[in-house]
Amino acid sequence: MRHWKFWRRVALIFALAVAGSAVTALDRHNVKADWRTASRESVGIAPDPAQVRDAVIQVYGARAYNWRGYFGIHTWVAVKPTDAPRFTVYEVMGWRAYRGGDAVAISNRAPDGRWYGAPPTILADIRGAGVDDLIKKVDAAARSYPYNETYTVWPGPNSNTFTAHVARAVPELRLDLPPTAIGKDYIPHGGIFAEAPSGTGYQVSLFGLLGILAAREEGIEVNILGLTFGLDLAEPALKLPMAGRIGSGSTSGG
Repeated sequence: MRHWKFWRRVALIFALAVAGSAVTALDRHNVKADWRTASRESVGIAPDPAQVRDAVIQVYGARAYNWRGYFGIHTWVAVKPTDAPRFTVYEVMGWRAYRGGDAVAISNRAPDGRWYGAPPTILADIRGAGVDDLIKKVDAAARSYPYNETYTVWPGPNSNTFTAHVARAVPELRLDLPPTAIGKDYIPHGGIFAEAPSGTGYQVSLFGLLGILAAREEGIEVNILGLTFGLDLAEPALKLPMAGRIGSGSTSGG
């Protein structure tokens, strides 16, 4: 009986956390534009290549389009080699795979463009000496993504699986993907053990549905049915599904 009472309390706390996260997500995500007319314009947070000569790598995240945005974000990687006149953006788009094309899209779109109305947040930003070599690693990782013909919204592989794949190949990014990046825990090639996307720890995950992650950058995360609960110790914050980070470094996009 005592065990039953304990697990009932755990289930209640879990349900309250999910409910609270849902309310926060509903409050944050109010994009209702039609995808055909939704804005994809720059929000002005990326460096201007005409003024910034240094090599730059940035990772962005924005709430996914339509109902998906209540639960998660879409992420992408943008790079600019030294003296390059424009950014190159690497991302995965589900509709391309659904139509029989390559899921990985490489373009020169605005790196900080809205994702069908939703404003992006910068998740990582690295510049200067040595970054040109890292850009080559980003390009190689993007082109070697193992699910170029496959896309599954939940639990992956999806756009966040792609970004996590690139991050593992370029640990210098020390990328801490937010809990709303559903699919980040889908380990490629059917594996169950991998380095954390930040390269500062490790994770165990069963098809992105059940797992645990421990790393200096991400902190401690538990994944239950694709929903991430965690605690960031380096920059104190709670990590909750739908709501994202609550605390230090909190952003509206993650």
